[in-house]
Amino acid sequence: MKPKKEFNIGLIGLGTIGSGVWKVLTQNKRLLEERTGVVLKLRKVCDRDTTRMDKLKIPRELFTPKFEEILKDPEIDIVVELIGGIEPAGTILMEAISRGKHVVTANKALLAERGAVLFLAAKAKGVSIGFEAAVAGGIPILKSIREGFIANRILEIYGIINGTSNFILTEMSQRGGEFGQVLKQAQKEGYAEKDPSFDVKGIDASQKLAILISLCYGVEPPKEGIYVEGIDRITPLDIEFAKKLGYVIKLLASSKDHAGAVEARVHPTMIPLHHPLADVHGVFNAVFLKGDAVGETMFMGRGAGMMPTASAVVSDIAMIASGHSPSLPVMRPATIQPMEDLVTPYYLRFSVVDKPGVLARIAKILGDLDISISHVHQQERAVGAKVPIVVMTHEAKEENVQKAIAKIDSLETVLDKTMLIRVERFIPPPTGGVRG
Repeated sequence: MKPKKEFNIGLIGLGTIGSGVWKVLTQNKRLLEERTGVVLKLRKVCDRDTTRMDKLKIPRELFTPKFEEILKDPEIDIVVELIGGIEPAGTILMEAISRGKHVVTANKALLAERGAVLFLAAKAKGVSIGFEAAVAGGIPILKSIREGFIANRILEIYGIINGTSNFILTEMSQRGGEFGQVLKQAQKEGYAEKDPSFDVKGIDASQKLAILISLCYGVEPPKEGIYVEGIDRITPLDIEFAKKLGYVIKLLASSKDHAGAVEARVHPTMIPLHHPLADVHGVFNAVFLKGDAVGETMFMGRGAGMMPTASAVVSDIAMIASGHSPSLPVMRPATIQPMEDLVTPYYLRFSVVDKPGVLARIAKILGDLDISISHVHQQERAVGAKVPIVVMTHEAKEENVQKAIAKIDSLETVLDKTMLIRVERFIPPPTGGVRG
């Protein structure tokens, strides 16, 4: 069928993702035209490094060193921003929107920081913002939330949405090794940056969670209030204890709807081995959702990389060009539940001097703060030596647990800072419930 019209694209940023976008647009040109009825034409490309143009064999006449030329070109319908960071990306998107151009971005940091402003500006100008690539790369999770689950009130979100951290924890679990040792391996294999703090500290996952919260609950992406904790304190000892107890440790982004107040947190979490999220290994991502009508469902795939992310970017371009613009979230302020109000089971590992009465003192402090013990695991006695004691609690309040840890860590028989890992038990749905 002959294409109905032509849409002109201005691409800003020809790095890893931008290069992938060029490849997808070129390799699948005919397929895209057949499926959308639109000719997707790359009109201008902007990048500081002209050698990238040559490597990809992009015609020189498409090149411009100034992004302003793309913004001012009246023939360009969609501006694709793939340079990352807050600025100048934020200015580029706002200027494009003000000129009535649709925009597509993979910029999670910008959306988490200024998403509310960008969404409102786009609505006012009647243009679309495509950002499928900002969360979980090649997994079409944002489209699914906006369209497939439009009839649902989303009750819970759980995401393994940082491939670097998941790779490290997978390697530690399957092959052993300390965190630092496995991190160096991840850097060598290209799965971790030279400065990995953005990933291993949980910041990247928290930005993605902010976007998921915005779509699932119809609120502004929360700038503050998301609790964030990284994986850098996880040890092989914790991983081994988790296995013995029937769990695996993952960096989990979690959010739940509590009648208007949103629970939002990113931290290492013990997940039951029988749960599907426990089987998400290596650099793979997964998002597990629970809707009031659909029940539980999970999406898994590659969360990063040139081609998976480019696939998401081009999907947004194609949808906008064919008139199927992605909906934008309703903009109302998000109310984030204070972390101290969290109620969940806990794994606590204490490093203590092995002597009589130590466990009794720890148990008394926990009991005095309404923290009930489910299990206790202690290694064979080595009187006078440093030994670990692991306590699994029943559900307890975060505020009380933190108070207890502060008291326990002050004991003269406690030698190191207590390791705390929150536990997600994932209560199965009742008989007859839906599970995807």
